This record gives sequence, structure tokens and C-alpha cells, in this order.
Amino acid sequence: MSSAVQEPTSVVPDPYSIPIEELDPAKIEIFQNDALWGYFERLRKEDPVHFLPDSDFGPYWSITKFDDIMFVDSHHELFSSEGGITIGPLKELAEEASQFQTPMFIAMDPPKHDVQRATVTGVVAPRNLAALEGIIRERAGKILDSLPVGETFDWVDNVSIELTTQMLATLFDFPFEERRKLTHWSDVATAGPETMGMDERRTELLQCLQYFTNLWQERKDNPEPGLDLISMLAHGEETKDMQPMEFLGNLILLIVGGNDTTRNSITGGVLALNRHPEQYDKLRNNPSLVQSLVPEIIRWQTPLSHMRRVANEDVEVGGKTIKKGDKVVMWYVSGNRDEEAIDNPNDFIIDRKRPRHHLSFGFGIHRCMGNRLAEMQLRVLWEEILKRFDRVEVMEEPQRTPSVFVKGYTYMPVKLHPRKV
Repeated sequence: MSSAVQEPTSVVPDPYSIPIEELDPAKIEIFQNDALWGYFERLRKEDPVHFLPDSDFGPYWSITKFDDIMFVDSHHELFSSEGGITIGPLKELAEEASQFQTPMFIAMDPPKHDVQRATVTGVVAPRNLAALEGIIRERAGKILDSLPVGETFDWVDNVSIELTTQMLATLFDFPFEERRKLTHWSDVATAGPETMGMDERRTELLQCLQYFTNLWQERKDNPEPGLDLISMLAHGEETKDMQPMEFLGNLILLIVGGNDTTRNSITGGVLALNRHPEQYDKLRNNPSLVQSLVPEIIRWQTPLSHMRRVANEDVEVGGKTIKKGDKVVMWYVSGNRDEEAIDNPNDFIIDRKRPRHHLSFGFGIHRCMGNRLAEMQLRVLWEEILKRFDRVEVMEEPQRTPSVFVKGYTYMPVKLHPRKV
């Protein structure tokens, strides 16, 4: 194994040096240093339904085991999504954040959630996905053919961001030459206070709203609506009269959902194969394993580390009573490493017998609606990579996103080795 891709040395406290009742995995430095695994391992073993009375984000419950997470996620009548899906905001910014609310259907309960989600699901219907596959393959090929072979370059920007942003521009029918605005707004939407102040974030997102409002008006006036997301929202019976901030909220949801998750899995897959070179050999020798490689990447990466809920009533989970009104955080990133649910969960194994047995897409009514599109993008990209390159070599440890929600990468230098003929 190359020393360039060894697990990084942690600069955060050893989780076993902290009293269990004070253990708080929701620290940006833990995620940014890839030091989260010991924290969640200890919680799963010693206190899998863990209450922290005080944290940077206020009091919250950590749900860390696979089956408990699935229970919470599958019972929307017991655990509400209203009010947001992330653990944040920070306590000191809570009042300021409350003045800039962006409702979105993933942060709604039925019946409103159901009708708004149904309005846009057509964009990822099987017929549409079949039509998109050729577009994705052509674009992936062009991107890969434009890369410098034998030279070090940033995989995140040149491949992961570029491919997913092109796809997102297609789904929105967004002006293609301005597609990097989508990347920017996605980063702004998920930025924490360490990287962007609340006023700057508000200004940027209102610019996003203005841009999309102009597109909305154009599509709304079209008597023959297209199959893009903006046309679907503008003509949908349940969404055509959305208020501006609700429109912005749903835009953020669709942009982040279609961008951050896939782009970080594209990067994470390359990193995983470099950390497990025997699996890379297995893939090169049998390219048909791409089919099971893809869900294993999504499990191993877990591009969104958590989702949060609020208890609608007193509920017992794992022998603990969660009180009505308590904040509950489902740590997908922990459940995907639960030894009792997944064999050898810390290993990256591209030919698992049940590769889709993971939590990354969620469960129940909020299960990721774009899961098949995400899998298709990864599958097509890896099919095209294997046609061209013997290896995508990671040259040094990647830089990670400063977030406890988006588990991703901002920079990863790689070098391409051409396929041996």
C-alpha cells in the first residue's frame, strides 16, 4: 500500500480518553482529519443510543447502530423532519439562522412532503434514466480524455465536480456555460460558519434564488413544459405557487442532493481503491465487478454523514427513552460500519454478496429519490475509467470538507497510468 494514502494521523483527542457521557462526534475537526471512526466505534459498543446534554449544536441524541437508525428513519410518524435535516446550526447562530428559513420537502412531514416530492420524481423515472445514460457516458468520456496522463492534477475539480455539475445542469436545463454557479451554490448551501459568515451566505443564496426565479418565469410561461426540474416545479399543481424561500429551499435540496453526494463518492471510490490495492487488482481483472463496486463505494464513503429528526412523542430506542421534542441524529456513517449488520464493515470489498445493504440513501419516505441516478453516474464513470487507465493513483492524502454533514473532499491530487495494451 502506498504511504501516500495511509490513514492520516489524527490531531484530535483519543475517543477513549474522554468520559463516554461527554463523547461528542459532531466536531468538524474529527471529520476533517478522518478521525471519526474510533468515536463511533466506541459509541456503538458502549452507548449506541447516546444522549449529550450540551454540545456546539445544543443537546442531542446520537443513534449509531444500523438497526436503530433504520427504525428512526422508517418511522416518520414518530420522528419529524420539520425544522431541518442537519444537526446545526451552532447554538450561538441559532437565532440568526432562524431568520433565514428555507423550507424544503426533505424537511417536511406528510402530506406536504409527499406531494412536493412526487412533483419532481419524474426526472429520475426509469425512462428518463435510460435516456440520460448515453449523455453521461459521452460526457464522462470527454472529461477523461481531456485529463493529463502521467502528470499530477486535482481529481476533485477536474472529474468529480465537473461530471456531477454537467449532470446537474442537464437536470435543471441550466445554462451550460454557467454550470459552475451550481457548484458554487452547493458549496455555499453546505458551508459552515468556519468558512462563510451568515450574511455572506444569505447574500449568495438570494442571488441563487434570483437567478432561478428568472428561469422559473421563463418555464412557467411555456405552454409545453419540459422534463427539467424547474419546469416540473413551475407547472406542478402542488408547487406552482411556492413562496420564494420555499422555492430556494427546494433548489438547495436538489442542488446539494444532485451534486455533493455523487461528487464525493466519485472521489471516495478512487481513494478506497488506492487504500485497498488488492481490490483494485480484482476490479482490473474483472471489470464486470463495477456493478457491485458502486454500492460499496457509496457505503464506504457515506457522503452525507447524518440526518436529524425531532421526536414527536416519547419513544423508546435501544432501551433508552427519547423525550418528545428531543433532537435525534442518525449517524449513517456509523451505521455503515456496524459490525453486527455488515460483515467486515471497515474493509472495502467490491464483490460483497449484499452490496446494497447500507444506509447512505436513507429509508422510508425520505429515501434518496436520486439513488439510481447516482449509481448510474458512478457505474458509467468507472466503466469508462477502466477502458482508459490501468490506475488512478492518489499522490497524497486528500483535503476533506470542513463539515459534520457533508463527508467529502475539497482536493485530491492523482496521477493517471495508461491502460496496458
